[in-house]
Amino acid sequence: MAVDRRARGAAVEQAALQYLLDAGLRQIARNVAMRLGELDLVMHDGQSLVFVEVRYRGNAGFGGGAESVDWSKQRRIVRAAELFLLRNRQWNESPCRFDIVEADGDPDAPRLNWIRDAFRADD
Repeated sequence: MAVDRRARGAAVEQAALQYLLDAGLRQIARNVAMRLGELDLVMHDGQSLVFVEVRYRGNAGFGGGAESVDWSKQRRIVRAAELFLLRNRQWNESPCRFDIVEADGDPDAPRLNWIRDAFRADD
């Protein structure tokens, strides 16, 4: 049976979003497509604007979700975040952070691991 990757990704992303909302973050945007990359979730946490990359792994054979966010992927996320800030100037003075939510297991009820400040724009 073929796996619908888009549906699986949407289910995992929805679970991650709900997890972060339950933790007290507020949703700003979701699936923001920029020429240089996509932002899965943009959240507000206290005074910080948080750019969240959601990564699902069916198994850990190639490492967990955080390991899949390599330097190149981090650069694309940072560039997309910079463009987001240019287009949404009301957030320009907010401190920013880059988080990763790793997911594994059943895509409809995944195990989630939230890694705050997983990488920095100046790494």
